[in-house]
Amino acid sequence: MLICIPKLLDADTVAALRARLDDAGDAWVDGRATAGWQGAPVKFNQQIDERSEVAHACQAIVASALERHPTFISAALPNLLYPPLFNRYSEGMTFGLHIDGGVRINPQTGRKIRADVSGTLFLSDPDSYDGGELQMEGAQGMQSVKLGAGDLVVYPANSLHQVTPITRGVRVACFFWVQSLVRDAGDRALLFDLDNAIQRLNQAGADDAARRTLVGTYHNLLRKWSET
Repeated sequence: MLICIPKLLDADTVAALRARLDDAGDAWVDGRATAGWQGAPVKFNQQIDERSEVAHACQAIVASALERHPTFISAALPNLLYPPLFNRYSEGMTFGLHIDGGVRINPQTGRKIRADVSGTLFLSDPDSYDGGELQMEGAQGMQSVKLGAGDLVVYPANSLHQVTPITRGVRVACFFWVQSLVRDAGDRALLFDLDNAIQRLNQAGADDAARRTLVGTYHNLLRKWSET
C-alpha cells in the first residue's frame, strides 16, 4: 500500500535542510556506496556520506518529524528506523528498477534492521525539475509519484520501484527504511484502514460502545501481529 503524507516538513524546515545539503560540498559521494549487488548497476545518483556531520544533523531533523507525525506512525507502525539518507539527481541521473535490500545494518549502532517499509521525503519543488518520478509496481500496475517539497510517501520495501531519469534541474530527497512492529504489508494495511475509520468515528461523535469495541479490536490485532 502506497501512502502519501503531505507536509511532513513545513517550508521553513525544508529550506533549512536544503541550505545544509546544498552547502555540503565533499560530503556528496557516489550513491552506489550504499547499493547492493542488484542496485549498483542501475543506480546513478549522489548521496550525502552517512558518516558526515551534515548527515547526522539532517537525520535528526527528519527523524524528529517522523516521530511526531500520527499518519506516519499509523501507516508504518515503526519499531526501528534506519538513519535517514539524502540523495541528489541531476540531469541524466536515474535509479533503475530494483527492490530494496531486506536487511540493513545501522552504521551508528551496528544493529541489523529488517526493511519492511521504505520512505521517500521530497525536498525539491516539483516544478524545478523534469523527470525524477518515483515509480513502483503495485496491484494495479505501475504507480508514479512526484510530490511537493516536504511531502512524504511510504510503501512496502519489497516493491519493485525506480526513479526515472532527470531531464532538467535537480531532484533532492531523503530516503529511509523502517522495521515495522507488523512485518506483513497486508496486515499493516488492515490496521491502517481500521485506525483511520476509528479516527473518523471519533470526529463524528459516533456511539461510544461501538468505538470502544473497534479500538479494542485494533489493539488486539496489533497484539496478535506485532513483533517486538
